[in-house]
Amino acid sequence: MASSSRALARLAGPSGRLPAHAHAPAPAISFSTIPRPRQSINALNPVLRTVSSGPGLPSSRYTARRFADASPRPTRKPRRIRTTIKWLWRATYLSILAGCGLVIYDGYLDRHPDEQFVPDPNKKTLVILGTGWGSIALLKKLDTANYNVIVISPRNYFLFTPLLPSCTTGNIEHRSIMEPVRQILRHKRAAVKFYEAEATHIDVDKKVVKITDNSDIKGRVHETEVPYDMLVIGVGAENATFGIPGVREHSCFLKEIRDAQAIRTKIMDCVETAAFKDQEPEEVDRLLHMVVVGGGPTGVEFAGELRDFFDEDIQKLIPEIAPRFRVTLIEALPNVLPMFSKQLIDYTESTFKEEHITIMTKTMVKKVTDRTVEAEVTGPDGKKSLVTIPFGLLVWATGNTVRPVVRDLTAQIAAQKDSRRGLAVNEYLVVQGTRDVWAVGDCAVAGYAPTAQVASQEGAFLARLFNNMAKTEALEQEIRDLSSGLNLKPGDTAAETQEIEDLERQLRRLRDIKPFYYSHQGSLAYIGSEKAVADVAWLNGNVASGGKLTYYFWRSAYLSMCFSTRNRVLVALDWVKAKVYGRDVSRE
Repeated sequence: MASSSRALARLAGPSGRLPAHAHAPAPAISFSTIPRPRQSINALNPVLRTVSSGPGLPSSRYTARRFADASPRPTRKPRRIRTTIKWLWRATYLSILAGCGLVIYDGYLDRHPDEQFVPDPNKKTLVILGTGWGSIALLKKLDTANYNVIVISPRNYFLFTPLLPSCTTGNIEHRSIMEPVRQILRHKRAAVKFYEAEATHIDVDKKVVKITDNSDIKGRVHETEVPYDMLVIGVGAENATFGIPGVREHSCFLKEIRDAQAIRTKIMDCVETAAFKDQEPEEVDRLLHMVVVGGGPTGVEFAGELRDFFDEDIQKLIPEIAPRFRVTLIEALPNVLPMFSKQLIDYTESTFKEEHITIMTKTMVKKVTDRTVEAEVTGPDGKKSLVTIPFGLLVWATGNTVRPVVRDLTAQIAAQKDSRRGLAVNEYLVVQGTRDVWAVGDCAVAGYAPTAQVASQEGAFLARLFNNMAKTEALEQEIRDLSSGLNLKPGDTAAETQEIEDLERQLRRLRDIKPFYYSHQGSLAYIGSEKAVADVAWLNGNVASGGKLTYYFWRSAYLSMCFSTRNRVLVALDWVKAKVYGRDVSRE
C-alpha cells in the first residue's frame, strides 16, 4: 500500500495533483493463453502515455526522448547524383549571369571609350593601306602614340572571312562578322586618321600615296595625295580568273560581303525560278545544280553550307523540287583540301559522298557561259576529255592575283621585276628594293601560304617591330642628351655614366629583335552535316580529327577568333536563331 502511494505521488508531479482521469476505475485485466503481438509501453499503459507527455509537449515527442522499443530509423543521406545536379545548375546560372554582366560591361566600355590625344605632329607619319587581317592585327597591337598613324582603305570595316560561306545561306547575317574600323581606332590611346579611299599609285621616291574616292557619292575633291615616312601595304589580293573566258561575267566570287550577298540572292532566284509553274524538268535540273570551283577550305565550306541549306530548310518549304538539288565541286588538283592530312582528305571525300556532293578532281575549267561550264577532265588512265556541265549558280573560289596598285609598284622597283605573285619581302617584311616600306598579307610574298593566319601573325610582328623602333629612337636621343652634357657641369658624373650604361644595355636588347617566323596553329574546315575537320598543331606534332565533336571545336575556335565581344555575341545568336527558326529564305 505504501509503495502504491509513492507511485501515485511520483505520477502527480511537483504540484501533488493527479490528472482528472487518474481517479477513474482501473480497467479489468484478463489473462489469456493466446499470444499477443508485442506492444509499446505507451500502448500497454495509457495512463503512463498520457501523463508522461508533460505540460505543453506532444506525447509522441516526449515519449521518444525517454523510451525506445525499436532501433532508430536511419536518416536518408542525399544522393550524390542529385547533389551534383544541384551544384551544376547553380554553377550554370551563375556562369550565365556572369557572362551577361561581362557582355554588358564590354558594351559600356565600347560605347564610352577613353579620351584620345593628338600625337606630336613632329613624329613620323605611318600610313597603313588596307583593313584586312594583317593591317588590323598591326593596329591592334601598335602604340599609336609613337607615330602619326593614317589608315587608308576602300572599305571602312574589318571582315571575318572564315565565316563568309555561312553568310551565303543565311546561317549568319553579314553584319555579325563586320567590325567598323572607326570603332577599332577610337579605342587607341592616340588619335588615328582614317580615309575611305583606294590607293591607286605609290611613289617610293617622293614617299607619297595617291588615293581616290570610289564611292557612289563624290565631293569636289575625290583625288589627293598622302605623304608618308613609313608605309605598310596590306591591300590583299584579287580573285584570279587565269584568263578563262566568261569567269568574271558569269560566276560569283566569294571574297567580300557583297559577294556573299550576291550568292544568297542568286540561290533564291534559282530556287524560285525552278518552282515556277510549268517549268521544264531539264530546266529545273539546271537551275538546281550548284557548281563550286575550288577545293580549298572556302569552296569546301560553301559546298557543305549549301547542302545543309537545302536539306534542312528548302526541303521542308518546297519539298517538290528539293530532291533534284545537286552540288558539284570542281578541283584541278588530285584531291580537295591539299593542306590537310591524307586521313582528313579521305574523311572529307567520304562525307561528301554521303551528302551526295559530287567531287570532280583533276578537272580544269576551260570556258564559262551563262548556263554551262566546259571543263577538261583527266581520267585515271591519264586520258583527257571535255565535259559540259549545266549550272544555275557558279561560285569561283580558287586562286589570287595581285591588285593594280601592287602591280604598278612592282613595275617601279627593279628588284621586284621577277616577282609575279606579289611584293617580295625580306625576313623583316621590308619590301625588297625599298626603304621604309613593308608589306603584309596576301599582297606579300614571304614564303608562306596566303591565309588569314599568316597575315595576322605578320601584322602582330610589325607592331612589335614599330614599337621597338620608337623606343629605340627615344633611348638613342636620351643617350645623346646625357653624353653631350657629361662633365660640362658640376654634378655626379659617375651616376650619369652609370645611367648611360643602363640605357645602352636596354638599347641592345631592343635592337636584338628576331626576324619574322610563322607559327602554324592548324587548319579547320566545315564539311556539312554538322561535321568538321581539324589539323591542329599540338606540342611537336599535329592532331588530326573529324566529326561532330570537331564541329563544335570548329565553332568555338571561330568564336574565339572573332575580333570583338560584339561579334562573338552576334554570331552565337545567329547560330541559335538559325537552329530554332531555320535560315531566312527571303530574297533581298
